[in-house]
Amino acid sequence: MRFPGCLRLVRARKPRLPYLPIWSVLDGRKHEVELADMYVSLVGVNYSTTPVRFLEKLTISTSQLQDSLLLLRQYVPHGIIFSTCNRTEVYAMGDDDYSTEEATFNFLNAMMGVSFADVLPYVYLCKNKTAFRHLFRVASGLDSMIIGEFEVLGQVGRALDAAEKARMVNLPLRNLFRHAIGTGRRVREETGISKNALSVSSVAVDLVTGVVGDLANCKILVIGAGEAGRLVAKAASERGASQIIVASRSKESSSALAEALGASWVTTSNLREELSASDIVISCTGAPHLMLKQQQVETAMSTRPERPLVIVDIAVPRDVELGTKQINNVFLYSIDDLTETSTLNRKQREREIQRATKIIKPEVDKFTTWWQALQVKPVVSALVKKAEDIRQGQLDLTFKKLRGLSDEERESLEAMTKAIVTKILNDPVQYLKKTGYGRKDYTQIVNELFQLNVEKPE
Repeated sequence: MRFPGCLRLVRARKPRLPYLPIWSVLDGRKHEVELADMYVSLVGVNYSTTPVRFLEKLTISTSQLQDSLLLLRQYVPHGIIFSTCNRTEVYAMGDDDYSTEEATFNFLNAMMGVSFADVLPYVYLCKNKTAFRHLFRVASGLDSMIIGEFEVLGQVGRALDAAEKARMVNLPLRNLFRHAIGTGRRVREETGISKNALSVSSVAVDLVTGVVGDLANCKILVIGAGEAGRLVAKAASERGASQIIVASRSKESSSALAEALGASWVTTSNLREELSASDIVISCTGAPHLMLKQQQVETAMSTRPERPLVIVDIAVPRDVELGTKQINNVFLYSIDDLTETSTLNRKQREREIQRATKIIKPEVDKFTTWWQALQVKPVVSALVKKAEDIRQGQLDLTFKKLRGLSDEERESLEAMTKAIVTKILNDPVQYLKKTGYGRKDYTQIVNELFQLNVEKPE
């Protein structure tokens, strides 16, 4: 399978993972792939590149996140895991691009136990500026299944918080995510990208409305009392549903959500009766295991063989066993079935997407400038300091030899020596700032030539 904007990366270096595809921005346009030394790599899969059967294998649930970050620490010094029902992305920072990519793949393999021969065609890889641009688009809602959705901004923030808790974040990654979040907020404030925005949850309710028609006389079972479950129940209520049952493993969670919406509630241990009585089931738990197995649904349908049951599974990993679709009078839909609505939503918001892109581009450039300066700053600062120390030392010796100098003469010598040092350093410093980021050997040569003893930044 090929996707728009897919590039191949070939290097005359040690063997790589075979022909890794690169989606530099995943927006259908090709961008220059940076081939210089790189520090941040993004390895990911999402709804637009990966079928659910593979995406669910790479999804990291909230309950698994801290353990996953602790495992990631064994592979890379700094990293952030961003995993939702629509994507799993690892932003990793290391000294070398190849080793960082390889370490990230090894982490995913160890964490998920998947065969990368299966998932490799769907993996995208971005580095430095292309990774920055991608994250800014994600935070702005431009890379979501439902363009302009609000939920993703909070998810980006929670990914950063989790990595901070695991002590996996350094200054560059922290600022990258904070800048992306700030840009996402600005896009929503200055464009109409999120005006009357849909969500995956509300689209799922629209899907069942299109299938069954009026929801007023339908009994709807919502499995999951988290944020997705809340949005599903709210959307169903707004579309006329009056018989909503919220099911959750936790009595407290299901009862709290049900009370807020004037709905009923049960725990997931009592699903059998509710399955038999429901017309529609929308499942969105985010649990790492199946919530509805084929046999459970078969048992429920045996009590109502002539009455159809519509099930929408928007969870990743899946909540509902795939074989359930084979049961007579059961109509099973998954997140893959929301693609048509997603495409229509994108077309309707095309003008706002263009406006958002005009905001994102300079923000990415601004962050990249900061990032590039950060890479050479230690060497530049050390070079300037060494020159200043030499200047001051030699000036002090001169003043000791020329004891009869007036204050005015001393000030003139001070100003003259400062000007000489500044003019001598100006060209090499400016050159390093412009090119040192892409040519790490330049900064290393300066470091060694002037014996600056600058260590690699953490």
